[in-house]
Amino acid sequence: MRIDEIIATATEPTFSFEFFPPQTPEGEENLRASIQTLALLQPSFVSITYGAGGSTRQRTVELVKWMKNDLGLEAMAHLTCVGATVEELRAVLDDLRDGGIENVIALRGDAPQGETEWKPVPGGLSHGSELAALITAHYDFCIAGACYPEIHQEAPDLATDLRNLKEKVEAGARVLITQLFFDNRAYFEFVAAARDFGIDVPIVPGIIPVTNVAQLKRMTTLCGAQVPPPLLEALESRADRPEAVLELGVAYATLQCAELLASGAPGIHFYTINRSPATSAIVSALRLLRPWERRGNPVASTV
Repeated sequence: MRIDEIIATATEPTFSFEFFPPQTPEGEENLRASIQTLALLQPSFVSITYGAGGSTRQRTVELVKWMKNDLGLEAMAHLTCVGATVEELRAVLDDLRDGGIENVIALRGDAPQGETEWKPVPGGLSHGSELAALITAHYDFCIAGACYPEIHQEAPDLATDLRNLKEKVEAGARVLITQLFFDNRAYFEFVAAARDFGIDVPIVPGIIPVTNVAQLKRMTTLCGAQVPPPLLEALESRADRPEAVLELGVAYATLQCAELLASGAPGIHFYTINRSPATSAIVSALRLLRPWERRGNPVASTV
């Protein structure tokens, strides 16, 4: 089923999980175990990313088809412009279509490791909006796109970022999923600005449960997300106690998600880092708490 239809017909907020293709057989074994564990939570959909520079393209395709056809999960494949010609992109899209996949998130992608400037390959594409337009012209996938509550690192200002985002929506993106963030005000303000700009598709917040301080710093350095100083200080004070970091990370993410859902967010997309316990605990708590039944925040109408 298409993700835009899932969100449009859902009677409760959606919960979705993102995984990344591992580099080793052991990693793949752990990933498959995590996916099977989280599948018990009956997510609305799941997604698989590419590795750096599109290096795990074929593994992404294999895993997304396995999740769809063997586990019965609605699955979305990441597709980036990195290192691929239009012909190669269409070959991947053909494979996904023939494998029964209905959902693709169209991304420009990051520069390959060791390169400081993003450049398309000859015969390739330069922007996520171009990829969305290619898919729209030749396929019947539901297209998702990425957005950035704290502004894309390469955008000079919010207005430029929103113009680029609107181009992506006009090219065919029917759902937007945010980069990870830790201050809900960034999401609320971004969504309000997007609505004022004429962007009216669902904007699903992307949340990561912090389980490792060093990993958090690496990720936020790469993507530009800001960690509120009090949270970072609290995490750093527990850095030598992994269980304490996990406990705080789960508690913080649960509170963050509860506020988002109480304020009308259409769902939560979890960046799982291929681990199941933290995400499983948060989703289970939210389903017990049901914060979406206590909406009343004025921002609810904007998200």
